[in-house]
Amino acid sequence: MKRLLGGGGARLRLALLLRHWLLGASACPCQQPALCKPISTQWDFEVFVFDVGGKTWKFYDWTQITTVATFGQYDPELLCYAHSKGSRVVLNGNIAVKEILKPAVRTAWIKQKTSLAKKQYMDGINIDIEQTVKKFSAEYYALTSLIKETTEAFHKEIPGSQVTFDVPWSPQHSDRCYNYTGIADSCDFLFVMSYDEQSPVWSNCIAGANAPYKQTLAGYDHYLHMGINPKKLVMGVPWYGYDYTCPGLRKIHVCFFAKKVFQEAPCNHAKISQVPYRNIMKWERSSISGILWDEDQKAPYLEYKDSQGVFHQVWFDNPKSISLKAAYAKMHGLRGIGMWNANCLDYSANSTARQQTEAMWEALKGA
Repeated sequence: MKRLLGGGGARLRLALLLRHWLLGASACPCQQPALCKPISTQWDFEVFVFDVGGKTWKFYDWTQITTVATFGQYDPELLCYAHSKGSRVVLNGNIAVKEILKPAVRTAWIKQKTSLAKKQYMDGINIDIEQTVKKFSAEYYALTSLIKETTEAFHKEIPGSQVTFDVPWSPQHSDRCYNYTGIADSCDFLFVMSYDEQSPVWSNCIAGANAPYKQTLAGYDHYLHMGINPKKLVMGVPWYGYDYTCPGLRKIHVCFFAKKVFQEAPCNHAKISQVPYRNIMKWERSSISGILWDEDQKAPYLEYKDSQGVFHQVWFDNPKSISLKAAYAKMHGLRGIGMWNANCLDYSANSTARQQTEAMWEALKGA
């Protein structure tokens, strides 16, 4: 074997490198191999898109998209198309916080994710944990280490890659007591999930906005007061709403969706369902109210009666409410904006649906 280290060894190494390059090129799912190269562009303003599968991505507004976080099955066609538009495509990452207490488990998880990202020609990872963590607990410190170690590994293995972490709408209104400043410092940026801000179970049993304007902005005030750089925050907005069944609907548009057994008890027998924006827009035509606007919450809603004669009230976000939030994001120098999730719109050929969908994408500009 030592003899191969001479001229023959050099030729063998060259042949092996050539074979590796050829195999790598053939493994690229894109017609143009250059599209399998990582995207490393740094954008002044991020538009971070969550995609949950299917082929609706073909109709997204790619003039705005900077990153697509894939929460559906791996789609090489999506990867190639996104790269052709200069947009990143990143993995979804999740792991039980109890498991990451052991450094060896973190190392193995990170290795598995970086290997998968390289195999699929991805540009990073979006980590979505959303688990209860107590402040200063072992999990609190382990989670911070996980994000730091993941970021270091991805940046090393895939130069220019992006590592992001999803956080609740406010650090003060959650059971997720993360080390927010430490995590923000450790990754590229935080995606703030500014939705599901209401807690119907413990509320006053009156239907309201999914992401009220003032409450949403208060969440960012909390993050900024912690010392987190605004360039480390991407605002997430909902492209879905909530349908409340109203046993009692007053003429002043107040929907009591449940009853309390006693003063301090949670709302009982609440009937609430999450609905995508495309469904809500179809209900508008048959609603008994049309689209109404709550000036205090700066959010739209509508009312309808179902086939059983039961009243419903639906609260959601639309171009008007989203534009207000996007304007805040730009005015306060946030890293960008994004949504959960891009599949919620109607991408059919229907002219009305097309206008509604275009308006939602346009609203991300905050114009």
